[in-house]
Amino acid sequence: MQRKKAIEQLKAHGEWDVVVIGGGATGLGTALDAVTRGYSTLLLEGHDFAKGTSSRSTKLVHGGVRYLAQGYVDLVREALRERGRLARNAPHLFKTQAFIIPGEKWWTAPYYTFGLWMYDRLSGKLSIGHTRHLSQAEARKRLSGVRDDKVGAGVCYYDGQFDDARLALCLALSIVDHGGTVLNYCSVTGIDKNAAGKIDGVSCRDELTGETYQVKAKCVVNATGVFANPILGMDEVHEKPPILPSQGIHLVLDRDFLPGDDALMVPKTSDGRVLFAVPWHGKLVVGTTDTLIKEPSYEPKPLEQEIEFILNTARDYLKRVPTRADVRSVFVGLRPLAAPKDEGKSTKEVSRSHKVEVSKSGMVNIFGGKWTTYRQMAEDGVDAAIGAGLLPQKACATRELKLHGYIDANRHLDDTPLTLYGSDAAAIEKLAAGNPELAKKVHPDHPYTFAQVQWAIDEELALSLEDVLARRIRLLFLDAKAAEAAAPAVAAFMATRLGWSEERQKAELDNFVKLTKQYRLVA
Repeated sequence: MQRKKAIEQLKAHGEWDVVVIGGGATGLGTALDAVTRGYSTLLLEGHDFAKGTSSRSTKLVHGGVRYLAQGYVDLVREALRERGRLARNAPHLFKTQAFIIPGEKWWTAPYYTFGLWMYDRLSGKLSIGHTRHLSQAEARKRLSGVRDDKVGAGVCYYDGQFDDARLALCLALSIVDHGGTVLNYCSVTGIDKNAAGKIDGVSCRDELTGETYQVKAKCVVNATGVFANPILGMDEVHEKPPILPSQGIHLVLDRDFLPGDDALMVPKTSDGRVLFAVPWHGKLVVGTTDTLIKEPSYEPKPLEQEIEFILNTARDYLKRVPTRADVRSVFVGLRPLAAPKDEGKSTKEVSRSHKVEVSKSGMVNIFGGKWTTYRQMAEDGVDAAIGAGLLPQKACATRELKLHGYIDANRHLDDTPLTLYGSDAAAIEKLAAGNPELAKKVHPDHPYTFAQVQWAIDEELALSLEDVLARRIRLLFLDAKAAEAAAPAVAAFMATRLGWSEERQKAELDNFVKLTKQYRLVA
């Protein structure tokens, strides 16, 4: 996947059938849906793919146990169906994860066993595991890192886990595989309309060169998630912003805080939310919070009360008491909640269901949703464009579509740093085998190699140091201090590979080191 080729396609193409604004879960899913139906498709992302919300999730592909408790049965059924489809279509990116509810009170285990039996039933033929009751002895054995006084008879259920930024890259590569064009660092600066006031394209700017383009399109899709409001403003005036941003933070700890393969799920914390402690890439991700914010940003900051809430809740449950010094990384994600009609609603009561609207001028807007249902959101968005007469009727083709890197799920997939690359892993292994320098690790305590860095540059449109260390490999999200230590050598490698000047190399390094400070609680 080469950016130069994508720019050439942007310049040479006449009118596109579909232009998608936004390179997160929703935008990438929509572009893949469109191109696989046979529409000429261009996706524009002003930053990097999954730079915002879509690299900052709790790493779960799930139906939402909380939503079932709130009575959103249709939403849960839809999410569970999509969870099963992702497991089939991208097994290299999907992991079945066991979750244990510790059962603090006598009624907890029977109550949740019944509720999660319903959860299993809603997944139908796409079930990934069956809920079962655990005796106190078994629950304590499997949750050996949790205080005994917090573990009674428990419940074990199954949900999906994934690497969000890697799935985003997989979707971008899948779009290109099917003949679409994707461009990161290309911002939409305006919505263009014809004499009748109907949208007929967009204006955009290459953020790397400053060059501007006019792009003609039959259909423009706004899939910018939590950043949708400015794009909406380019189309029409809104009295109240349709998107309500909420943020959630996650703390990353070492795995020895919760040994074993099982994840912990606390169904009701002191603020009424669910808390997860989930194994991920050799670490433990603990989260999350739900805090309304006024304005979204691409690098949201954790609030002190959020940090304290998660640490205090973790201290209530874990035998080994986590301190700020134990936090390897803290990352913050924003949720693009579709603003509720009832202004009194708290964010935890707002459904994560999505909605699609077509404006008077013909812009297709996709609001809300979550990673798990990205494919359904995309299908609904393109169907809405067809229904509005913007595109000719063509059937959706993504329900059984194998994503880039697909490996037959019947083959055993070892859990290695290259598993997530699927069929591309062999090419990366070949790079490392052919060059001792590429086989070297970027940091001694982590498995990532310079072969992966080269692959990110050559095949995955990585254009900055942050692109590589935050999203192509996940070092910043797993261990911010290690990411800072690895940065000089990776920056030097990228400078040689991409022809950076000394000034550019220094700027990349300075910017990234400054960013790592935000992901650390202790200097």
